[in-house]
Amino acid sequence: MTRVMLGLVLACSMAGALVSAQAPTPYKLGTFERNGRVFVGIVLRESVVIDFGTAHAAVPSASLTLVPPVDMKDLIVRYDTGLRARIVEIVGSVEAAGATPPPYAYPLDDVRTLPPIMYPTTMLNVAVNYAAHDAEMAALRDQVPGAGAPTAGRALPGTVSAPGIWERAETDGRWNPYVFIKLPATIIANGEAIRLPPGRVRVDWECELGLVIGRPATRVAVAEADDYIFGYTIENDVSDRAGRGDSRYGSDWVVSKNHDTFAPMGPFITPKEFVADPQDLAIRFALNDEVMQESTTSLMIHNVFEQVAYTSHILTLRPGDVIATGTPAGVGSARTPPVYFKAGDRSACSYEGIGTLTNPVIGPEG
Repeated sequence: MTRVMLGLVLACSMAGALVSAQAPTPYKLGTFERNGRVFVGIVLRESVVIDFGTAHAAVPSASLTLVPPVDMKDLIVRYDTGLRARIVEIVGSVEAAGATPPPYAYPLDDVRTLPPIMYPTTMLNVAVNYAAHDAEMAALRDQVPGAGAPTAGRALPGTVSAPGIWERAETDGRWNPYVFIKLPATIIANGEAIRLPPGRVRVDWECELGLVIGRPATRVAVAEADDYIFGYTIENDVSDRAGRGDSRYGSDWVVSKNHDTFAPMGPFITPKEFVADPQDLAIRFALNDEVMQESTTSLMIHNVFEQVAYTSHILTLRPGDVIATGTPAGVGSARTPPVYFKAGDRSACSYEGIGTLTNPVIGPEG
């Protein structure tokens, strides 16, 4: 082979490798358990789970010093410094195997799906981030003194900037963002049961897109926020609407949002490279196969980038932290008559391209 021909072959090979690295087979990422062992997995076509650690040991690699991730946070931290390229190689090996999958690739039904991140250091949820949801919740807010009338997300009279946190443009007629803490201890996985707390009979759903932070974020500008997002998942922000029995200090977000099992999350994380536009995703929530919420992320009042900017001006966000970005209209408490979770229900929360998070509902003793 002449030097010219060899050069052409090498150039084509390098070009092919570059294309492969830039446009790999789409995959998702999750945490799984099989035979008592927990591992980080690569998900293909919502049906095959690749054991990252076992595959890494089996598939030849030029990077001899690279070690597989110990958990999802470790994967997120090292994704852009070798792990992404290694995932592409591993996925290629499974695709090349065709109908006979290698021993490190399992059918999804043969593994137990765990929450994709166990557990975020910080979980923040955005309150009332869809105009129609603001309008439908007006009746409930009327029961809380000082909570305010519905404005469809428009700023109330007297709204000003929050110095050092959120600077309002003169042309910005929206209210300021509002976030609250969701405790990581409330997380459960896809398929696990939402347990209704004893005596609490007004438990509701909120189907939300969760954005996953990819690197430490402090005082991030809106224009740069995408650089700090690793990917997207789903959270059902299960909510207890019954209150605390008095109106002291207004709403009690611990009671309403933080019972055990009140944060179903998953089933997987979709890296942002496979989400063309997070502000153009269809949303669908079904209760026992009846559609209750149907909307699109284009209707968010504050988009995902503004949410990263806002929250990062309050505290430093860390890799693996999750922000749930609000729910559209269609929650059960706003219906006439209200509809609340009951034992035996089946909850299914879907975001286009991200997946479907499904959970049964059981009673206190279930």
